[in-house]
Amino acid sequence: MYICTVNQPQKQKNMGKFEITTRKNGEFQFNLKATNGQVILTSQGYATKATCLNGVESVKKNSQDEKRFEIKEASNGKPYFNLMATNGQVIGSSQMYANEVNMRNGIASVMKNAPQADIIDLTEA
Repeated sequence: MYICTVNQPQKQKNMGKFEITTRKNGEFQFNLKATNGQVILTSQGYATKATCLNGVESVKKNSQDEKRFEIKEASNGKPYFNLMATNGQVIGSSQMYANEVNMRNGIASVMKNAPQADIIDLTEA
């Protein structure tokens, strides 16, 4: 495991983090975790680590625009959200929330944590 800090300014402790992992099918994905360790956004699968890192950068950029958050409702009625890129593609999805208030708190957490989050690569031995 290593922490990628390329081109990242010094930041406060207790910020969120992006964790990059490998799925069973060999694809890369990232999870954005809040300071309490809870996953607040999960990506799609990426064929390469480089495209996964591009996804992380897209989250950092797009998470600062409230219009990029698409509020959805699952078939069981639980709210969740997707973070959308400027091209309309889903960058990441949240968990299902018990109610809309908690879901909106999740959006606020992504907006707060994503811009300065460290990138932790768990794919390296």
